[in-house]
Amino acid sequence: MIKYFQKGFNYNHDGPGNRLVIHLNGCNMHCPWCANPEGIAPFSEKMKTIAVDELVAEIISCKSLFFDGGGVTFTGGEATIQFDELKATLKLLKQHGVNTAIETNGTHQNLASLFEYIDILIIDLKHVNSQIHEKTTGIASELILKNIEKASLMHPNVIVRITLVNGFNTSENDLAQFLDFTKTINAKFEFLTYHEYGKGKWKELNMPYTVGNGFVSKETLAMFVKAFEENNIATIQT
Repeated sequence: MIKYFQKGFNYNHDGPGNRLVIHLNGCNMHCPWCANPEGIAPFSEKMKTIAVDELVAEIISCKSLFFDGGGVTFTGGEATIQFDELKATLKLLKQHGVNTAIETNGTHQNLASLFEYIDILIIDLKHVNSQIHEKTTGIASELILKNIEKASLMHPNVIVRITLVNGFNTSENDLAQFLDFTKTINAKFEFLTYHEYGKGKWKELNMPYTVGNGFVSKETLAMFVKAFEENNIATIQT
């Protein structure tokens, strides 16, 4: 059985084209700006369950809607928390020619075993400095960096997403650390900026929302994009 809390279509955001996006329950991080805090805990009031075969059949029935290079994207929460169920689902979907993508925080030690079943691999990179990463998210970054390095060598279509949050990863020193790591990575990099879309959810769940002013200026975003491009690091414009 797969546990999820939301699913629906989204165009050209969670991967290319029109995609069925399935949010799986559970996450091993506790990012204070999370837009889907209802997916952090393994169980929640919004959680539903579905058998792998039933979910695969539902996805296959939607194939006519996967236009412009679309398909299915598994996100979260953290999709790899339900690793065995996710892998079984991906394997069946590939047998039926469905374009697959996952959005992951990159913390699973066996992430590479999914690569052959994933057409698009989207990995978050929140901070290179492991101590800062662990202090803020609850998880160190060493394994994430290793998985990104491994993915850049083994997978043909990797997108690394960097969410910029004021006071967390937007200083010139932070930028220098990102550049030092990413200059050897064969992937495309996408910058997102902090928003408060999930703030109301935190309040509804009686969870403290601790981010003060996380907003990032256009100038800061431009500084990061320019620095990456000047270092010949491929970026995706959103």
